[in-house]
Amino acid sequence: MTDSLGWRAKFAVLAPSTNTSVQPEFDAMRPAGVTNHHSRLVIPDSRVTDDASFLAMMDNIRAALMPALDAALTCKPDHVIPGLSSETFWDGLEGSVLLRKKLERRARCGVAMGSDACRAALRAYGRGVRRLGVITPYMPVGDRQVRRFFRDCGYQIVHLLGLKCPSPVQIAHVSRETLREAILRVNRGRVDAVVQVGTNLAMAELAASAELWLGKPVIAINTATYWYALRQYGIKDRVTGWGSLLTEH
Repeated sequence: MTDSLGWRAKFAVLAPSTNTSVQPEFDAMRPAGVTNHHSRLVIPDSRVTDDASFLAMMDNIRAALMPALDAALTCKPDHVIPGLSSETFWDGLEGSVLLRKKLERRARCGVAMGSDACRAALRAYGRGVRRLGVITPYMPVGDRQVRRFFRDCGYQIVHLLGLKCPSPVQIAHVSRETLREAILRVNRGRVDAVVQVGTNLAMAELAASAELWLGKPVIAINTATYWYALRQYGIKDRVTGWGSLLTEH
């Protein structure tokens, strides 16, 4: 017997309680027979003004991660998708691997993390993609972790723009106009691909359209993460409207 609605796959999605972008973007990309079951990391909408307050927010996320996972596991999911990105980049490639293994041991199923998804997406576009423009909502301490991860994976960040969002909730308030300007700013010079991290930045639709006017990959982390979860689980559907990753890879 399989789940009547999720007859192909049940995905457990973990996202901070302050995040209002992961759920609608993931649900919009969902193929028939796949269901998303959201569990929240309960954190406050704390003020973030500098590195110290950003680190305090990260402590809140870490404390809430395993309780949210345990709650999600009660629906017996086939795969787990952490819909958060900062923690998945922390301590570079080594830290990312350790976190994934920790989550897999607890979940006893596959885990599709944003850091792994970005790496897989860049690989899907071929060896010619090495020089990156990166957009984040983070403070400098978070940006340094993103730089470290991509450097560990063999990529060069040519430009990185940290938007320094003043609270977790306000990450989702960043407008399309601001994100469009951010894309143009990090695309200066010889850049092979643009990558956006920070799952509460609602950039999936904009990234898809930006590929048309830039003529290169523009990878939104929510698109990459959902694509990666589908492909990890063996679902090869081409989902239109969300850019080249979901239609061509």
